Amino acid sequence: MSLKLRAAGLTDVGRKRKANEDNLYLSPIHGLYVVADGMGGHASGEVASQLAVETLGRFFEETARDRERTWPYKMDKSLSYEENRISVGVRLSNKLIFERAQSDMRQKGMGTTVVVVTVLDEIVYIAHVGDSRVYRLRDGSFEQMTADHSLLNDYMKIKPLTPEEIENFPHKNVIVRALGMKQNVEVDLRKETLKPGDLFLLCSDGLNGLVPDEQMHKILKEHRSDLDRACQELIDEANRRGGNDNITVMLVEALG
Repeated sequence: MSLKLRAAGLTDVGRKRKANEDNLYLSPIHGLYVVADGMGGHASGEVASQLAVETLGRFFEETARDRERTWPYKMDKSLSYEENRISVGVRLSNKLIFERAQSDMRQKGMGTTVVVVTVLDEIVYIAHVGDSRVYRLRDGSFEQMTADHSLLNDYMKIKPLTPEEIENFPHKNVIVRALGMKQNVEVDLRKETLKPGDLFLLCSDGLNGLVPDEQMHKILKEHRSDLDRACQELIDEANRRGGNDNITVMLVEALG
């Protein structure tokens, strides 16, 4: 039997930016939860992130109504139907963002990260492109479920860095994969069994770039009975630490 879910999401412009280029999409009906962090001047980042969440939402609604709907990409036979569904949704978002950027010079170079969580029965599917993240709180353990597609993370695969070296890394915010950068995109997928009490945090780097994992864990433990309050507390903490970027958080919990 499927576990019941509850969810909450919140986005904030932060303290340093004039516009919010993050977007989120929360649909309990379709078990779809998305956070996107846009990039690009002249509000193009906001266009890209909005295109990503709207395209994913529409694709999931249409495929829920009609499983025989023709997809824009062939299915990967090594993946399940749901894994293909989430991958195709992300790749379709990438295609539309890339085409929009090519057709409108004002939006040239725009892009967005994306993290997607979908839940079907007792399986959680996680997809991501970029450096927005998904964490899981399970049985008191707080774990990062995604690996950043960033220059810093690529460098750390070659050479371990101390916390001080990470803090002073000259290109810490450079991402190496995002929607809209190229005509096609590689999507990282992960599948996990859902357990009662699992709590997933989706966030843009406006949160995890400022708030250490242990502090996020502490806030979630203190406020997990009220997910809306927990979202607000996480955003407030990022703003207390400078709020130098847009901040978006989403929480999805499996009820026992």
